[in-house]
Amino acid sequence: MCHYGMAHTPIGARKKRFKIIMSELKEKIITEIKKIYDPEIPVNIYELGLIYKIEVNEENKAIIEMTLTSPNCPVAESLPNSVKNNILKIEGIKDVDLKLVWDPPWTKDKMSEAAKLELNL
Repeated sequence: MCHYGMAHTPIGARKKRFKIIMSELKEKIITEIKKIYDPEIPVNIYELGLIYKIEVNEENKAIIEMTLTSPNCPVAESLPNSVKNNILKIEGIKDVDLKLVWDPPWTKDKMSEAAKLELNL
């Protein structure tokens, strides 16, 4: 297991540092996801509420659960691939496990306030 150069660091300090590193990676993932827009809606998919889960495990694998606005969405294949490819560009991320989920179904309630303002909702 990688200890990020902390093999001789006390376990408590190592766990704290690990949490900081994972938090930083999660923020980088969010930044990358915010670069991706639904082609039919002028708001990024993060603010739309299409991302349900973002985690990074000990092996630096990003675990993502996302949905689409509709199962019949015309970008059902390309949008998840864009998310995965953008995340894989992040230094420190070794792999991405992306699951497209339909439960709970997406509704406008999942959108951020910023997205609602952008769309005049």
